[in-house]
Amino acid sequence: YVPPQVRKAQVTLDDKKREELGRLKKMVNGLINRLSEPNLSSISGQLEELYMANSRKDMNDTLTDILMNACVTAVAMPARLMMEHVLLVSILHHTVGIEVGAHFLEAVVKKFDELCKSDVEGKECENLLALIAHLYNFHVVHSLLIFDILKKLVSTFTEKDIELILFLLKNVGFSLRKDDALALKDLISEAQSKANAAEKKLKDQTRVRFMLETMLALRNNDMRKIPGYDPEPVEKLRKLQRTLVHSSSSGKETQLRVSLESLLNADQVGRWWIIGSSWSGAPMINNTNSKTQQKLHIGKVSSKIMELARKQRMNTDIRRSIFCVLMTSEDFLDAFEKLLK
Repeated sequence: YVPPQVRKAQVTLDDKKREELGRLKKMVNGLINRLSEPNLSSISGQLEELYMANSRKDMNDTLTDILMNACVTAVAMPARLMMEHVLLVSILHHTVGIEVGAHFLEAVVKKFDELCKSDVEGKECENLLALIAHLYNFHVVHSLLIFDILKKLVSTFTEKDIELILFLLKNVGFSLRKDDALALKDLISEAQSKANAAEKKLKDQTRVRFMLETMLALRNNDMRKIPGYDPEPVEKLRKLQRTLVHSSSSGKETQLRVSLESLLNADQVGRWWIIGSSWSGAPMINNTNSKTQQKLHIGKVSSKIMELARKQRMNTDIRRSIFCVLMTSEDFLDAFEKLLK
């Protein structure tokens, strides 16, 4: 048995396999090129059949590559086209399995992180952000990821970041408010303090002012203050999504509740959000061990208690710590708190 990780390293694809992948790519490409709202149902059905006939990994890789090539361009993509592509992913995410959405999401987020670090002139970052925003709109990913991205952008707070914050808030601001108003409020206050601190550095003050006004409009649930805000197309496609995904899994329980950090470190810490995903290496275990070792010594414990612990044969650090906590706590609540620590 050769594990997938090692298989990947042996990239000696024989001609037959390469030919198969080329044929698969052609078929998927043909379907994606014809994608539009009226034929979404037939195209998602055909892609489902391809998923049944081919290996999941090949299909996920092919579909992700083709969608990324179609949507991540140097010019801004039409919003309508973006939504239709993401809606297709969300339908497959619900009907085929959550690894479809998870694979696509991971590729998009990693690409976004990579492009944010390198100063690209084009609109690739906006296009990637639009993909993430619509993955959230169509219930593939939880608001947790969107808040993580917003926090990251607010913490760096360059002029490009302000553009991206505005772009994201315009697309999903009101949904975020519905999902987690408290987190949005915290984010707004953080952005305000950041804007005050960076007042002298940023040349384009009107943009910052406009961003803060947009945030206040979101907080006050005032849609009129946001220029060009139109929830109609998303709502229309959400309705279509509900009709196409009949199964009970069409609700929010298939949302991937995954943070930005987990996605970016997926290769190091594994993909816990995909059931049965293989992973070699176990740094997580080592980390937790070292953490418990550090946290064990809770305050100074008298020698009398330590002597008692020894008499009771508490022969490991953890046992001794638990014994000391129980013996020195004032009441059950205090004991509970200390044990948690």
